[in-house]
Amino acid sequence: MASITTKPALVTLRQVLSELRKQGSTKKLAENQMARYVLSQYRKHQTTDQQLCKAADEMHYKAKTYFEYLHFTRKYKEINSEFKGKGERSVEETARMVGFKLPHDPK
Repeated sequence: MASITTKPALVTLRQVLSELRKQGSTKKLAENQMARYVLSQYRKHQTTDQQLCKAADEMHYKAKTYFEYLHFTRKYKEINSEFKGKGERSVEETARMVGFKLPHDPK
């Protein structure tokens, strides 16, 4: 059971808020509407005693899924902007892109 106050749930909350901060236009989480919504949902599903609560488990699962979505969306944008088609590339640029170095021509 993953109560909202357990360590894994809090780690997931921090990860989600970190990704929202990285992707958002505002750096303050108090101004970010999505961050306020996530925090309100965490507070809504917080339980005071250790009772069996499917809603808390479901909330943790959804938060983890949302974090992964945010994280990999950001990574996709980074990779896409780096390798997006820029027309025909030179041999040197292609070799550098895949991690190779061409031998120098001493002429």
